[in-house]
Amino acid sequence: MNRTQITELFEIFESVRSNPRSELVYHNSFELLCAVVLSAQATDASVNKVTPVLFARAPDPQTMARMETAAIEEIISSIGLYRAKAGYLKGLSEKLVSDFGGEVPQSENELVSLPGVGLKTARVVLNVAFGRPTIAVDTHIFRVADRIGLSHAKTPNQMSDVLAKRIPERFLKNAHHHLILHGRYVCRAQRPKCHECPVTHLCAFFKKSKYVTK
Repeated sequence: MNRTQITELFEIFESVRSNPRSELVYHNSFELLCAVVLSAQATDASVNKVTPVLFARAPDPQTMARMETAAIEEIISSIGLYRAKAGYLKGLSEKLVSDFGGEVPQSENELVSLPGVGLKTARVVLNVAFGRPTIAVDTHIFRVADRIGLSHAKTPNQMSDVLAKRIPERFLKNAHHHLILHGRYVCRAQRPKCHECPVTHLCAFFKKSKYVTK
């Protein structure tokens, strides 16, 4: 896919969703950070069911750091890998308090120094909370970018770097949301809704297979 086609792709995405947003429910950068950590191998909907209770108990890093891990586990027990994630939430809260004055840092290197925070999580936080033009590649984005022909990188981190270079700057702030929502609701892993897709004329997968679901 060349630059002209990429520009057209995101212009179409913008016409479909002019103001795309994360489907995680949060009120500040700390809540977003915790929600993104919880969302690993879990749906946003499942995370949104537990975070109101969690944030009512621990609305800031200082309070979360003082909670017993078992108490966090009890609140988030309906989410996959909840024991590990409870440890991450307590650990990252402790580090936020001890190293960052209780504030979520705004650099990639500092974010990935927090327990449970990898490159994808860091880039989601930078993009969503702080408006940075970063591309965080999850399974949806990896699938969509590969199918459409945006990138055929071997790993999510490699694809993240490639997409950041290939997508025109004016689209970068919302590119993550456009791609993930397209993958979640249209370009699904199983039975993609090609008959509803507005970008089939640009899609390498569609052109090659003519795969249209009904």
